[in-house]
Amino acid sequence: MSHKKVTAIVPAYNEAEFIFETVTALVKTPSVTEVLVVDDASSDNTAVLAARAGARVMTLEKNAGKGAALNIGVQSASADIYLLLDGDLGTSASDAGLLLEPVLTGRADMTVAQFPPPRRKGGFGLVKGLARWGILVFTGQVMKSPLSGQRAMTRQVLDSVYPFASGYGVEVGMTIKAARLGYRVLEVPVQMTHAETGRDLKGFRHRGRQFWHITRTLLRVAVLK
Repeated sequence: MSHKKVTAIVPAYNEAEFIFETVTALVKTPSVTEVLVVDDASSDNTAVLAARAGARVMTLEKNAGKGAALNIGVQSASADIYLLLDGDLGTSASDAGLLLEPVLTGRADMTVAQFPPPRRKGGFGLVKGLARWGILVFTGQVMKSPLSGQRAMTRQVLDSVYPFASGYGVEVGMTIKAARLGYRVLEVPVQMTHAETGRDLKGFRHRGRQFWHITRTLLRVAVLK
């Protein structure tokens, strides 16, 4: 389809359960040239398994968070098209080709993976609702999967939205920046799956951090508007 260089950047923190299958699926994806895993100071063997599966691995000395890990990965990668993917996709990472196709063919500048409905009940939709509302207010665009971290984009888009917001505000900040600059952002239905948080204390803590990080990102956007 294309001779363009495609680099997949995967920030990963303690993803030993999934990272080998994730990287293997990406390495086998025809359009992907390179897989770069940014090991965010994991305490398990994420880095070893990622390298064994065929990734180039960068290991951070201190846990920096998703946005910072992505920023560090971008600094050490040079490509025409970038894939940003989570480490817990496992074999479903093979759907990365669906994200790449519209960008490779010029139909979109950035694609966002639209996941199927969750397999189990998680939160109450507050975090997703906040993200969807923020994107609508600042860009006029309605997003079905505003929190999706699985994305493909051209080098031009990446240069325009970089550096990424810190923590869990990275996706919302990225979408708002790209859309406000006039780039074509397209949601692509995929069958990707990832480790889902449930309605337990750990899940609610996770969503609480998400809510705060997204609120902080939206406030910054409002100030800069």
